Amino acid sequence: MTLIYGHRGAKGEAPENTLNSFRQCLSHGVNRCELDLHLSADNELMVIHDPTLKRTTGRRGKVGEHSAADLTTYDARKNCPEWVQPCPIPRLEELFEKCPFEHWQLEVKSASRTRAASTVLAIREMAQRFGLLDKVMITSSSREVLGAALELTPDIARGLVAEYAWLDPLKVAQNYQCELLALNWTLCTPERLAKAQRQGLHVSVWTVNEPALMRRLADFGVDSLITDFPGLARTTLGKG
Repeated sequence: MTLIYGHRGAKGEAPENTLNSFRQCLSHGVNRCELDLHLSADNELMVIHDPTLKRTTGRRGKVGEHSAADLTTYDARKNCPEWVQPCPIPRLEELFEKCPFEHWQLEVKSASRTRAASTVLAIREMAQRFGLLDKVMITSSSREVLGAALELTPDIARGLVAEYAWLDPLKVAQNYQCELLALNWTLCTPERLAKAQRQGLHVSVWTVNEPALMRRLADFGVDSLITDFPGLARTTLGKG
């Protein structure tokens, strides 16, 4: 059975990586999600994709230059599907409190060694506090992040995000003892999928928004799809 993950909540239906987006995903009966994390200036885990604020809030500067208290007042509705109410940047803590997902792919963007260490330790502390250690996975395309996760938080599952095939993603996933391979759909050939699954990897394919592609990848036997339209995926595949 192919599982469905909402991409940044339900990115195609609501402002990405906001509480409304994750609630929208859950409203379709899709109880798995993917999101992106950056640390605020005061080392809180903030749910936002870009390292800068411009695209989703229109503000200047980097996420890491602002306090969490300030970031949670910034409206992140720019360049997104229209939404009536303001949609502030959430803390990860708020989503853990309010959104009962069964599984979370927490993507950490590339970071310096120090920042990677701070981020994975903060994730572990918060996941433990909410009793979610077995429901979260740290995913990244960054070797710094995966290396820090393997060394410092070995009890949290890891996933490699692979967008390009210039390095053998299966080898990299093996090096960091990953359990999941998040593959750009263009890299998901039946051969690579079969090889990854033989290696014991859960293969999660992104970002899959077309019904025909959803069906084709499900027929290939991918373990899960990450989609901007979790409601459409659920209707197309007839499951959650």
